[in-house]
Amino acid sequence: MSGPLLDTAVTRLLFVCWGNICRSPTAEALMRRILEEEGLSGVVEVDSAGTSGEHEGSPPDPRAIAEADRRGLDLRPLRARRIRPDDWERFDLLLVADGTVERALLRRAPSPEAVAKVHRMTAFGPDAHVEDVPDPYYGGPEGFAQVYDLLDRACRGLVEHIRAVHA
Repeated sequence: MSGPLLDTAVTRLLFVCWGNICRSPTAEALMRRILEEEGLSGVVEVDSAGTSGEHEGSPPDPRAIAEADRRGLDLRPLRARRIRPDDWERFDLLLVADGTVERALLRRAPSPEAVAKVHRMTAFGPDAHVEDVPDPYYGGPEGFAQVYDLLDRACRGLVEHIRAVHA
């Protein structure tokens, strides 16, 4: 999994979920904060996108915003966007929320090298055995809290992986 991270001085991460209003913007904002705390903002670039364009231009889900607010993280500046063809070249890792998103993304992969960039959001953290970050969209606030905690651990694990690769 470390191959693509060695090709550039800056590691570029794209978090991808279905609509880019719950899981991936939360992961993006969490990763930005963790990178800042760790002094790695200049080493890693972060963005998020969705496989669907149904929420394009929309802010994150109000429940995701509320959970992030509760944890001192502001999601309000973020806006949903759909994954673009140039994302395959621009990013080193495309980190997907679940199997449905992964399959949708892999169908669009322009090459075998691009396929190798796709990993689950949880792949580098202590919850690597948890393949899917559950979609909290159809549930209540407790689902957003669970997703926040899972993504926090996943992002911290990914930062440790990046640190080890760049060491």
